[in-house]
Amino acid sequence: CQKAFKRPSDLRQHERTHSEERPFKCDLCQMSFKQQYALMRHRRTHKAEEPFKCNLCEKGFVQPSHLVYHQHVH
Repeated sequence: CQKAFKRPSDLRQHERTHSEERPFKCDLCQMSFKQQYALMRHRRTHKAEEPFKCNLCEKGFVQPSHLVYHQHVH
């Protein structure tokens, strides 16, 4: 594609979206990811951490988007 980037690291990160390269591997399972943030998000599923809490019922969620979806229930 013709997308331009100021930093070489941003270009390398973007190039992965066009390839099958998945350099970020979970050390607890067989999952691998193109982006480091995706691996970090995935790791929370192994720890059973639920840092995103509903302020109405205290139910916890691993991902903020799951909390937002849940809040529509109230």
